[in-house]
Amino acid sequence: MAFEGLQPIPLLDLKAQHSTIRDEVRAAIDRVVDSQHFILGPELDAFETEVAQYCGAAHAIGVSSGSDALLISLMAADIGPGDEVITTAYSFFASAGAIARVGATPIFVDIRADDYNIDPQRVEAAVTSRTRALLPVHLFGQTAEMGPIMDVAQKYKLVVIEDAAQAIGAEYRGLRAGSIGDLGCFSFYPSKNLGGFGDGGLVTTNDANLAERLRLLRGHGAKPKYHSRMIGGNFRLDALQAAILRVKLRHLDEWTSGRRRNAERYRSLLGGLAPQDSRLVVAPAEMPERRHVYNQFVIRTREREALRAHLNQARIGSEVYYPIPLHLMDAFSYLGEKPGAYPESESAAAESLALPIYAELTADMQRRVATTIRAWQERQ
Repeated sequence: MAFEGLQPIPLLDLKAQHSTIRDEVRAAIDRVVDSQHFILGPELDAFETEVAQYCGAAHAIGVSSGSDALLISLMAADIGPGDEVITTAYSFFASAGAIARVGATPIFVDIRADDYNIDPQRVEAAVTSRTRALLPVHLFGQTAEMGPIMDVAQKYKLVVIEDAAQAIGAEYRGLRAGSIGDLGCFSFYPSKNLGGFGDGGLVTTNDANLAERLRLLRGHGAKPKYHSRMIGGNFRLDALQAAILRVKLRHLDEWTSGRRRNAERYRSLLGGLAPQDSRLVVAPAEMPERRHVYNQFVIRTREREALRAHLNQARIGSEVYYPIPLHLMDAFSYLGEKPGAYPESESAAAESLALPIYAELTADMQRRVATTIRAWQERQ
């Protein structure tokens, strides 16, 4: 196949999205600039109200990043040295990094091969007398199987912190991500389905006391000003980011529908699911009773590096999320975990590859991606 002269298909095209909302965004930015109210204030209050309603939660607290959302949630739950928090072995570093930052110990559990999320059947076996919380991650835009996880939490009186950084609008049994556990953590990093113009994050909760603690903690624990009741930090979401996110939130359902449409088209173009032990491409599964929002469309193949090189030659963007499972990260070497401890996580790290999935991706672009993959498959 000749690739000369082909236009690139990027993994993500934020310029295409921005071109559709440029005037709305400029008006929102001008509104904040004219007000000269950049920290907290009415713009953030309005965004928190709107996004809480969207997520089906009673409270939403804007914070400085998704990583800080995890950190401040653990702080609000009084989790620290001597405590253990159970989480997945396969995620972005921040999921476990926040646990370590508060002095607690991350306890890893393997994932299921079909949805990349923590295996709920393995969670209870990881509970000890020091376990204080469960931190499931809704990876790539699909929730973990929360029913059994919540059952374990109730049985052992554990806090549940949902890492929903990639899953705003995702659902489990009709409940939105971030509204199921005690706390839900979101990221507005620009590549997310709801992305800002820089870093930003959010915590949701249905608990009024936790919401009040979160608001205190994001502003150095102070209420009133300069009277700190607890040790917090500077975890505030800027008013400019809140204003931009308010614009984007109005379009989020439309963009999510586009991502879901594109996921179904990929499945059709790629011929559906291949056997799990195939050397060829395995499309991601959308599990029963869930609404996948496809922050990423992640396929699997045992010949990932060869496929990625082929796509790169064809000027098609792709990305590996994530090449090293958490238990094998240098940063967590002190835990003493060894290769082979979590085989499904290790397999996913070796085989997964994300394809372009954004709403502005056209049918012709997807057909080119699929044709390129099929041409590669035929040579295997």
